[in-house]
Amino acid sequence: MPGAFRYEGYAIVSADGMIADADGRMPPALLNSADQRFLSEALDRAAVLVHGRHSHEGHRNSPRRRRVVLSRRVGAIAADPEAPHSVLWNPAGAPFAAACEALGIAGGTAAILGGPEVYEQFLELGYARFLLSRAAELTIPGGLPIFGRSRPPVDQALAAAGLTPAEPRWLDRQAGVALTVWRKPAG
Repeated sequence: MPGAFRYEGYAIVSADGMIADADGRMPPALLNSADQRFLSEALDRAAVLVHGRHSHEGHRNSPRRRRVVLSRRVGAIAADPEAPHSVLWNPAGAPFAAACEALGIAGGTAAILGGPEVYEQFLELGYARFLLSRAAELTIPGGLPIFGRSRPPVDQALAAAGLTPAEPRWLDRQAGVALTVWRKPAG
């Protein structure tokens, strides 16, 4: 992984691997309080959050978190006029480390929160881990896959990127939400 950053993906998907409906909106049925608690605690430990302009997390500490927002509206890097702890970043115009440098961040964990283009960008850069929650009781026919329609299903895409899954563990057994941590093997 280039520089001093460790890329960690975070997502919750439906049983059929979707992160949103056909219109790109996350259905309320995909939100789970145990998963949200897990995510919020993980994001508190991250140096920077990375997401697209339509993806965000609405947790208690959200306003204080530093973030890089992928955007084609800028040539390289620009201050985000809507959020004081954020920069807009166009990967075609500057490396990720430069976007983080604009926030005063030289390294640490970059928590990748989506959407599909963002997840795909960091799939190519190389995840160290991908923490994938799955709502086993929910399907979203015609929904939006995590890595977009141009990639294989999430499990196949992560395996093809060299990550290996651990055994799933329940975050909320009653709701059927389990977490699988995919890791890059040590070496």
